[in-house]
Amino acid sequence: MPTYSIGQAAGLLGVSSETVRRWADGGQLAMDRGGAGIRVIDGVSLAAFAKERAEGLHPMPDEVLTSVRNSFAGIVTKVTLDDVIAQVEIQSGPHRLVSVVSREAVEELGIEVGVTATARVKSTNVHIDRAGERM
Repeated sequence: MPTYSIGQAAGLLGVSSETVRRWADGGQLAMDRGGAGIRVIDGVSLAAFAKERAEGLHPMPDEVLTSVRNSFAGIVTKVTLDDVIAQVEIQSGPHRLVSVVSREAVEELGIEVGVTATARVKSTNVHIDRAGERM
């Protein structure tokens, strides 16, 4: 089973190493001592913690029914408009999302730099890469 250092876990969770230490010291995140005496988190525990922590971060209003499960709330950082199409960039934590939508939609929704927005992603073609070494 893979294990992660405090720094690696912090990077995966998008928080500081100090936050991971506080969670561990507070009993919210289980840590053990690795072979060299360094504090490590097992991958299964880290995955469960990440999933639990993410629940409710991007809630759907009760009146919206959708099959989309991947939501990224963030701030609009760039809007590029032409006559018909718009490109919208959203920064959601460590994630940069870019969407091409109609100019009409951007104008109707009032999307401009600095407003909060949620990107919802539904795809039947999602690529997953895994590096040879852990982060």
